[in-house]
Amino acid sequence: MTRPTLPDSGPRVVAIGGGHGLAMSLRAIRTYAGHLTAVVATGDDGGSSGRIRAELAMPAPGDLRRCLSALAPDPTAADGFEHRFGSGSLAGHAVGNLVLAGLVDAGHDLAGAADLASAWLGIDPTRVRVLPATAVPVDLVADTDGGAVRGQVAVEDAEGVRSIRFEPPSPAAPPEVPKAIGAADQVVLGPGSFFTSILGAAVPEIVATIASVTVPVALVANLDVAASTQVDRLRGHGIEPTHVVVQPGAGTAEIDGVVVVEADVVRPHGLAHDAARLAPVLASILD
Repeated sequence: MTRPTLPDSGPRVVAIGGGHGLAMSLRAIRTYAGHLTAVVATGDDGGSSGRIRAELAMPAPGDLRRCLSALAPDPTAADGFEHRFGSGSLAGHAVGNLVLAGLVDAGHDLAGAADLASAWLGIDPTRVRVLPATAVPVDLVADTDGGAVRGQVAVEDAEGVRSIRFEPPSPAAPPEVPKAIGAADQVVLGPGSFFTSILGAAVPEIVATIASVTVPVALVANLDVAASTQVDRLRGHGIEPTHVVVQPGAGTAEIDGVVVVEADVVRPHGLAHDAARLAPVLASILD
């Protein structure tokens, strides 16, 4: 059984973030978008991605792999791409991470490697792109109440994080990324780990391009932090959302300058977003 593909026509949507949250958003967006571009955080330095980065000078492939698997029309191929080795020297590595790393080692940049992997997974490259947020390796640096913390794993464990920045300070995005944002009818941010996934993909070039467009910029608010706090964090990093999607009862009545969209978008257990419920809500923002 194959997964549903994009409709024959529809808006151009760019989704930005990382991790499981972005993969979930992509499953929602593919139900109404005619063209879809995922812009994926590349600062991970833990697990399989961290080990690959220690061997090869490349951006982290893990979140890119997860998004490719989410968009693959054949679930069997997606499962194979997600398979992790259980023993030996490859233990912990995902097949897709090794595929992407192998293509980079063969001379492709990570964006080109993702395009090749997309073709192998049966993803239509004329309508769907999965792109890294950076064309070069980056490290995340958090400014916290206790000082600077470097590296995604350390940032995730840090307390009192106030802001996130990058090393190098202004890493270039692949040229396809600002082009896709500039042509978009909608930009979707999140959900996901706020500092390492959402803001972890918001390098200065991407922030500047978002600021230049006049289309809806929708934040899918995380469930564990007040939406107003999340909007303030975006604004503190130069991003002005036009809409924020929140779960009813989350305690956010209004946020200055932002359309608050209350909708039941979580799974029955209430701990994570549901792509099927989120899809019509994001589509309605375009109306």
